[in-house]
Amino acid sequence: MTIDELSQIIQDRKQTMPKNSYVASLLKKGKDRIVQKVGEEATEVIIAVKNRREKEIIEEVADLWFHLLVMLAALDIEPKEIYDEFERRKK
Repeated sequence: MTIDELSQIIQDRKQTMPKNSYVASLLKKGKDRIVQKVGEEATEVIIAVKNRREKEIIEEVADLWFHLLVMLAALDIEPKEIYDEFERRKK
């Protein structure tokens, strides 16, 4: 699954807000809860790296990227805007 595919799933959940959706539940709780999750996941990445546990690093980075995408969706920012910023910085 790519970042764009995952982002689209998150956008779909944002539009339909299914009752059993983790994304929908985060969005309902608001931006403060979403950024709290981003912070928690970032901390877990740091701990995994410190402990040199490759499998755990991969899992925690996936969690972090997921929660970052939920945060971006909550803020109406698309991944393309981030890609464009990378391109701008490349020059």
